[in-house]
Amino acid sequence: MIVVVAPPARARASGGARQALVAVAQLRLMVLSLLFGFGMLVVIGKLALLALWAEPATARDIAATLIPPRGDIVDRNGAPLARTIDAWSIAIHPNQVIGDKGALAQKLAELIPEQNAGHYYALLNSGGNFAFLKRRAMPELVNAVNALGEPAIEFQREPDRLYPQSNMAAHVLGFLDGQGHGVSGMEKVLDSQLSDPARRGQPVALSIDARVQAALENELGRTMTDLQARGAGGVILDVRTGEVLAMTSLPSFNPNALQGSPPPNNVTQSVYELGSTFKPIAVAAAIDSGTITSMARRFDATKPLHIGRFAINDDPGDEQFRWLNIPETLIYSSNIATARIADELGAEKLQGMFRRLGFDRRPAIELGGARPLWPTFWARVTVMTSAYGHGIAVTPLHLASAYSALVNGGILRPATMLKVDPAHAPAGQRVLQESTSARMRQLLRLIVLKGTGRKGEAPGYRIAGKTGTGEAAVAGGYDKHRNVSTFAAAFPIDAPRYVMVVMLDSPKANPALGVYRTTAAWTAAPVVSRVVSRTGTLLGVAPDNNRDIDESELLPLIWQGPQTAQGVQ
Repeated sequence: MIVVVAPPARARASGGARQALVAVAQLRLMVLSLLFGFGMLVVIGKLALLALWAEPATARDIAATLIPPRGDIVDRNGAPLARTIDAWSIAIHPNQVIGDKGALAQKLAELIPEQNAGHYYALLNSGGNFAFLKRRAMPELVNAVNALGEPAIEFQREPDRLYPQSNMAAHVLGFLDGQGHGVSGMEKVLDSQLSDPARRGQPVALSIDARVQAALENELGRTMTDLQARGAGGVILDVRTGEVLAMTSLPSFNPNALQGSPPPNNVTQSVYELGSTFKPIAVAAAIDSGTITSMARRFDATKPLHIGRFAINDDPGDEQFRWLNIPETLIYSSNIATARIADELGAEKLQGMFRRLGFDRRPAIELGGARPLWPTFWARVTVMTSAYGHGIAVTPLHLASAYSALVNGGILRPATMLKVDPAHAPAGQRVLQESTSARMRQLLRLIVLKGTGRKGEAPGYRIAGKTGTGEAAVAGGYDKHRNVSTFAAAFPIDAPRYVMVVMLDSPKANPALGVYRTTAAWTAAPVVSRVVSRTGTLLGVAPDNNRDIDESELLPLIWQGPQTAQGVQ
């Protein structure tokens, strides 16, 4: 028999309480589930609204979404030239402004004076969803605008391209567009490399030395101002590697605050008739081809040279009115004697030299450049005048590369803006015999010691070079009141390391500064002297007054006084 014993009253009461607690817990769980589901619906609804009504990403997030991470550009020693930084931007949502729009517009005009209060008031009343007030804002400005307390104002951090040296090497570096892509200069050349995420943190080293670049810009800019020149250009090349140690073009621009189109790069994008700087090239062609075998060979410069209706004269003050040998032709910069040499050399050989030096094509450098003005028809008079830089126009970079070949043993190497390992320098192309180059080093040194290049000397640095002054070309002819003054130099000439070309467009005399003429001897040559004096040691060239190239075999050929007898042709 089974006896069923009923639970005591206390046990029954305890079971009921547990059931009540379970019921309450279930109710609470159901409420939480409903709340969670409602929250999910709200989130989904918000996402749907954003998908339907959100503004395009390019308006607010242009920097974050379109500007890729961009590598730094540094000089050959690692000094920063272009880098990407985090910057502030100040923006506003006009359709969300809750304060007094008139008062806010006035305060914005005071803090951000690029626009007036009327502009800001119109913007605040435009009903637009988003607009930038200031890009690249300084932290102080961000704090001041934030203190206005307007909730519709928004502050963003975005990547920005900074050129810490301001306008230094601006034409070399170039600048970016609004989407962060290179528009000009090395920013354009290196665009894919700098934007490659796989190379993040790996800067690209250029060939330029920021210290040398600063010195060249300073001296050239000061001279351009003092002589009221229209423009200027300068370049320094390593004759062994083709590296550009410095390149400047004036007027310049600030890539941090570019307004309008920048001026052209006068070193690579502008061509000039560079005058008598071509004479050593013509003489080198004559020596190299065997047209001239003796430095004592003389050419008649007693009177102007007439070719048909044309007359070739020597510049006033430089005339010798006598027969000149090869060193004298260059020292006194005789157009007449040079024209006679070119006439004997002939069109084919002179053109051949010019073509080997690249004077018939754009400059060989990453930046690209202008195509030279090459004569369409090489008449006899064209051959004569082009030998002294008249009737053919090239860039200053063309000339610098040519002079590198004149002094480095006869090898033409392409110029480059990228740092080169000396052990892996390009082989280049032979354009002159080594013996011709050795002779040209002597002749170029004599021009500085005895001729028109004397103001280009820098004590201890053994500078050699040639001045050139040509009339400025204008539509339909030449402006006789303007000239292009150029000095092409190499140093130290006993063991050539560097070539420098300095050019001034339309300089004016300034007697107060001791500049009495506008020729290159007075205007461009002194710039080279000062730049070399400032940068020689930075470039690894120690001044030494006890060293020099041996030109003793040529010194007896130089005229020492009045001469009564003509030389032999």
